[in-house]
Amino acid sequence: MTTNTATAQYKGLGKDGLGHVATKSGSVDAPYGFNTRFEDKPGTNPEEMIAAAHASCFTMATSFALAKAGYEDGQLDTECTVTLEKDGDGFKVSKSALSLTAKVEGLAQDKFEEITDGTKAGCPISKLLNCEITLERTLQS
Repeated sequence: MTTNTATAQYKGLGKDGLGHVATKSGSVDAPYGFNTRFEDKPGTNPEEMIAAAHASCFTMATSFALAKAGYEDGQLDTECTVTLEKDGDGFKVSKSALSLTAKVEGLAQDKFEEITDGTKAGCPISKLLNCEITLERTLQS
């Protein structure tokens, strides 16, 4: 078992507040707030970090599943788009859309789909999310 830590601070309230988020490893150390979440200003936001977590978790899980299935080399490129939408008086994450392009020698389309269906459902971040998770995949030869 592993544990990981992040911290968030928010000075001021509402739209005028300014936040800062950081991870223990130092890989994330960024401002966030209303303007970075809804106005595309520099900084990060929770949905962007969820997208990064889901893309990296799914890609690593797929890599390990392919290795376990006997494939020895390849490249996996995943983009994840997380959708935040209005939900009554608040908001909810309604979708995490994964898009994977893979180049793995000798991998057939049906095996590719079988493995990625399993990793889409089974990666820890997929299990954490309570929203629709879609997967678009392209196998290159």
